[in-house]
Formats: sequence, C-alpha cells, structure tokens
Amino acid sequence: MIPSPRSSAPLSFAVMGAGAVGCYFGALLARAGHAVTLVGRPSHVQAIQTAGLRLQTTKGDEHITLKASTQPDAVRGADVVLLCVKSGDTQEAARQIEPFVGPQTLVLTLQNGVDNDEQARAILGRRCTVAAAVVYVATAMAAPGHVRHYGRGDLVLAPSPMSEQVAAQLQAAGIPTRVSDNVRGALWAKLIINSAYNALSALLQQPYGWLMSQPGADELVRDIVAECLAVAHADGVDIPGDIQAALRSIVQSMPGQLSSTAQDIARGKPTEIEHLNGYVVKRGRALGIATPVNHALLVLVRMLQARGTPADMA
Repeated sequence: MIPSPRSSAPLSFAVMGAGAVGCYFGALLARAGHAVTLVGRPSHVQAIQTAGLRLQTTKGDEHITLKASTQPDAVRGADVVLLCVKSGDTQEAARQIEPFVGPQTLVLTLQNGVDNDEQARAILGRRCTVAAAVVYVATAMAAPGHVRHYGRGDLVLAPSPMSEQVAAQLQAAGIPTRVSDNVRGALWAKLIINSAYNALSALLQQPYGWLMSQPGADELVRDIVAECLAVAHADGVDIPGDIQAALRSIVQSMPGQLSSTAQDIARGKPTEIEHLNGYVVKRGRALGIATPVNHALLVLVRMLQARGTPADMA
C-alpha cells in the first residue's frame, strides 16, 4: 500500500505545558525536522526565544531552535498537540486549547495518572480526537529553557485514526514508540510504579537507589503495590508485563533519580499525589478495597505540601 501524501509528510506538533517532558520530546521532534511550538511559562519561553532550547543528555549538550509561546492559541494549526501539563491542570488546559483545535487534530495526553484522556475528551471530544499515551522518561528542567534527560524516553499510544502515522514519525525522530490496545493497563502499570516510589522519594527527598537500600523498604513497597493491584483487578484492569521486574528495573536504571513528586516538593510546587496514590485510594473506596498504606502516603504528602518549603517557613 502506497502511503498518502499526508501520511508521509512530516507532521507539525505543539506542546501544551512545556515542562521537562514536553521540552524533551519537543526538542527531539524539532531536531528531526518537524515544526514544533512549545507553550509554556514566560521564563522558559523567553530563554528559548533568546537562545533556543538547551537539551542536555548523557550523549551531548546542544541548543535546538524552535518556536515558543506563552499563549494557548499557539497550538492552532498543529497536527498533533502533546498535552503535558500536570494532571490537576488537564481540564483547564483542555479548555484553553479548545478554540484552536479541529477535526484533523490529535491531542495526546503525555501525563501521569490514568484518566487524563477521559478528562480532556470530555471537553475536546466534539472538536478533535483525544488519545492517551504512556510516557517512560526521566527528565528535569535544570534552568529556564534547559532540559536535562537522565533515562529512557519511550511512548505507548492508544489506537486512533492517526496513531500509527504519529508513532512512525516519532520513531523516526528517535523516540521509541508503539501503539497498544491495552494502554489503560499500561497507564495503570506506570501508576503502580509511581505510587510505589514517588511519595517515598518526596517525603525523604532521596533517590530511588537510596530508598530501596534501606531496611524494610522492600516490604513497604510490596504492601503499596499489593493494594494497587487489588484495586486494579477489582476495576477490571489487565496489567501487562511483570510489574515486579519493572519496579526493579527503575531502581537499577535510575538509582540517582528523584521522583517528580520529590522535585515538586523541593520547588514548593503542587504535586500530582492526588492522581497517584490518591487515585488508588479513591478507586479503592469506590470498589470496596482497603488501601491503608496508600492512604497514609497520600496524607503525609498532603501535609508536606501544606507545610511548605523551608524558605516558606523562615
């Protein structure tokens, strides 16, 4: 079958919520020749407009030229919009871009949590196609306009009329990507990993390797995961792969990595805990499954957020 001109032509991309994840994937796409527009905070946008986006990896350090804006109307005309805002901001971000997407637009939710695509679809579903994506990447913003990549960088996309085309172009840009019929299960698998490590890393401000070297850590993580799996199974979710092997792999491949929740706490920013352990607790209550360990972590991180950073307390 000969591909149509549209399917073979480079797609244009916009990133709504250009933090570490959005900047990383946007940089790779722009480097591969795609038209990319980042929508982000003024400090990042100004830095990118002035000197390009700095992408620092274990293999190199470069500046990449691409468009950046603080305004949501900058997504207008993009074939694909990567929604990369925090999970708590999904609905507001969807409302902001709603006037600027259309029937030919695919919005991919590259976020933590398991229901961001549903939230975005409730607002955008009559205007465009929304599909979930599972993101496996370790990144951080080192400074305005400066993204650092520490590990992985692959995506799993839910099926949609454009998903195979998008996956092929992401692959060509150096982003390992596949389309799966069980993205819900993959989202839950990632949720379980995040629930196991993120809150602990945030509470102690320690990386994964240190956490799992402490006495009793294995048993604690086992209890967290057991609750998550009980809720997932009660919710009819098919968890793909070997979750225990995936948990070990995270520690082995990124022993020095702080969780995104830990980074948010350190910067005094809101975390996504309500969409991680909090989601497990919420679904557990709805399904009659007890989740005391996840509930304890949820409450402790809430307390840490309420306390603020040491600078706030001075």
